[in-house]
Order: sequence, then structure tokens, then C-alpha cells
Amino acid sequence: MSETDVAIKMEAEAAAKAPYRDAPPALLLDTSELKKWCLYRALIAEFMATLIFLYVSIATVIGYKNQSMAEACTGVGFLGVAWSFGATIFILVYCTSGISGGHINPAVTFGLFVGRKLSLVRTLLYIVAQCLGAICGVGIVKGIMKHPYNSLGGGANEVSTGYTIGGALAAEIVGTFILVYTVFSATDPKHTACDCPFVPVLLPLPIGFAVFVVHLATIPITGTGINPARSLGAAVLYNQHAAWKDHWIFWVGPLIGATVAALYHKLVLRGEAARSR
Repeated sequence: MSETDVAIKMEAEAAAKAPYRDAPPALLLDTSELKKWCLYRALIAEFMATLIFLYVSIATVIGYKNQSMAEACTGVGFLGVAWSFGATIFILVYCTSGISGGHINPAVTFGLFVGRKLSLVRTLLYIVAQCLGAICGVGIVKGIMKHPYNSLGGGANEVSTGYTIGGALAAEIVGTFILVYTVFSATDPKHTACDCPFVPVLLPLPIGFAVFVVHLATIPITGTGINPARSLGAAVLYNQHAAWKDHWIFWVGPLIGATVAALYHKLVLRGEAARSR
């Protein structure tokens, strides 16, 4: 290859690299979104994705418990349950990221709101769609697996024996921080300026792995919430005292973790506070 060809190739590669630009902060009350079909497409996508997520993950939990009751040391185990949650999120984020952003989790949505990525209107509507999708997804599991569902806890999150309320809350905060921190890092616009052309394709992978590793760490503590819609859907359909007793933990913990992750990414990793001085 001649020097001229090399120079032309380098110029083409430089031109192909998208310049790094941050999107402007979302308006707090952007009611104009209510007139746009793209918002309702996104709500449908979030509803369906959360429905599928809860159906697959809760069915896996109930199936594992049912198999273990029949014969010890059988079924997918904690590792399989964690893979079910993580892999399903990977698939669904890949499928819906271009439509709704692939949140599938009120904590992720709230974290992006704190980071000024979403308006309040979109945030509230996303959370409603996610919670309704979760309830419907668990409802399908209960309809298919009614007896084991009712007898094996319904996949509801509870504080495990031997752990305190404070310990469970801390586990939910830290677990959600890891997830939302990963979401912010994976979706950072700076990544579009990298040399690697596969970043958009692989974007869902670290998010799915974050869900997987957090489940490995916290299943023994709380059954792993880190997603208020997941916890709400299971609690509504199981509807027993044990599921509602400490349910607040699975909202407060994830929302705190998401807030801290959003502020950490904005103020520390991106250093926006220093640049604004």
C-alpha cells in the first residue's frame, strides 16, 4: 500500500469517528412528549420487556425450588437462577435499547432521571409501564405453575433468616449501585468516540453481567431485588404477609443505590462539578 493510500485510509477512519458530544440535559417537565408516538412505543416496549423478564426469571426460581423439593441437589441452583436473570436482561436490553433505552427496571429509570437523561413525565410513565408488565409477567407464571407458585413463596423477595433489616437494605443499595453504575458507564457517549466499533453491539453485555454477579452476591440475603418492579410484581401476585412485611426495602434500597450511582458518574467519573467552576 502506497503512502497516499495510507493517508487516505487514515483520513477516512478519522472522519468515520463520531465526535464526542453529550446530549443536552432533559427538560424536567417535557409535556410535549405526550403528543409523540415514540413515547408510547417506548412504554409498550418497557411493558413487554418487563413482562418477559418476570415470566422467565420467576418461572426459573419456582422451577428450581420445585425440583429441589422433590430431590436435593437438583435443578439449576443459585448459579442457574442468577444466569436466568442476567441473560434475560442481556437479551431484552439488546432488543429494546433502540426503542425505549431498555431500562426494564424503575431503579435504572430513576437513576437516569437523576442524571438528567429523562424528563419527569417519561420517568413516571416508564415506571408505571414496568410495574404493570411485572405484575402481568408474574401472573402468567402463577397461572401456569399455580400449586408450586403458591407453596414455594411465589418468587417474592424477603429478608432471609439470619440477616438484619439494615444488612438487607445495604445489600439492595450496593447491588443497585453496581447495576446503575454499569448502565451509565456502558451508555456513556464517550464510548462512541472509541476505536472499538463493537461497543454499540456489546452494550447490553456488561449490563447483563452486572445483574448476574449481583444476584450471585445477594440471593442468599434478600433473594435479590435491585428492581422494584420485579419485587412488586411478585409481592402482588403472592400477596402474603411475608412478601409485604419488608417490601419497602426493595424500593428504598434500589432508589438510593440508583441515585448514588448517577451522582457518582456525573460528579466523579465525568467530573462535571469541576468543569462547571
